[in-house]
Amino acid sequence: MTGPGAGPADEPRHDVLVVGGSGVDTVVRVDSLPVPLADSVGVGPIREWPGQTGGNVALGCHALGLNVKFLDFIGDDWTGGQVREHLAKGGVDFEGMHSPSGTRRAVNLVDKTGRRMSFHDARDPEDLRMPREFYLPHLERARHVHLSITNFTRFLFDDIIEQGVPVSTDLHDWDGMDTYHREFAYRADLVFLSAAGARERIGPVMREILREGRAQAVVATAGAGGSYLLTREGSRTPRPVPATVPPAPVVDSNGAGDAYVAGFLYGRLAGRSLDDCAHLGAIAGAYACTVEGSSSLITGEALRSAR
Repeated sequence: MTGPGAGPADEPRHDVLVVGGSGVDTVVRVDSLPVPLADSVGVGPIREWPGQTGGNVALGCHALGLNVKFLDFIGDDWTGGQVREHLAKGGVDFEGMHSPSGTRRAVNLVDKTGRRMSFHDARDPEDLRMPREFYLPHLERARHVHLSITNFTRFLFDDIIEQGVPVSTDLHDWDGMDTYHREFAYRADLVFLSAAGARERIGPVMREILREGRAQAVVATAGAGGSYLLTREGSRTPRPVPATVPPAPVVDSNGAGDAYVAGFLYGRLAGRSLDDCAHLGAIAGAYACTVEGSSSLITGEALRSAR
């Protein structure tokens, strides 16, 4: 655990600075979703997977060959130890500040098709803030920032925008109405979300993000249905991006959206078109569905050869 102001001044430039969103998922495999009401249900082995959205994006970007820095609050508990160990094994340069409420947790139910239902325990206190002297030196060296929608990260937007660094975020299953997500939706340059939240309203929600915010592009992922891309240029109708056929049977959709984000950012930082970036994201997301948790991530070489 490091404190404010840590990190040498000559640290290499970060391709991606990820802030917030680490934790541990407890994955429970069930026959189907929703789970039938019963006093007790027999299941297969229950697994613990460190990572969560911020950790998964950081790991995915690093696996693709990008220089990644990851900052977050984390607990001095056994789950925090799991996160630190997992990130270290994945080669991610992580610096954590002490979280008084412990490491974030989630319980994810995953059915036989790989679909999931997540119960997320964010646990961060409302007044939690990351000191500027801790994150600013890293921000000044970043080519791109990815903010998880943990509450404290919203207070980094002013500095990020002042520095002129592009910023992305993932709204997950935002329905377009919950006010918690709006600042993230309207202040990010690149916005990802799942189509599952808004469902048939996903088109209007994507248009609202462009109309009310500063985003240059909005991406809605739809699992096996592919994804949708809406940009400031061209049609007001989101463009469909076909799903990529996974290279092996689907076993777990946990982390697929985060892998999509990593693949998209890889393309963006390489100067690819937004449509091309969405295609790269689809490949990375499909690959992630073929393994449990974030135990295996696509490399840059494999992503390029799969196109």
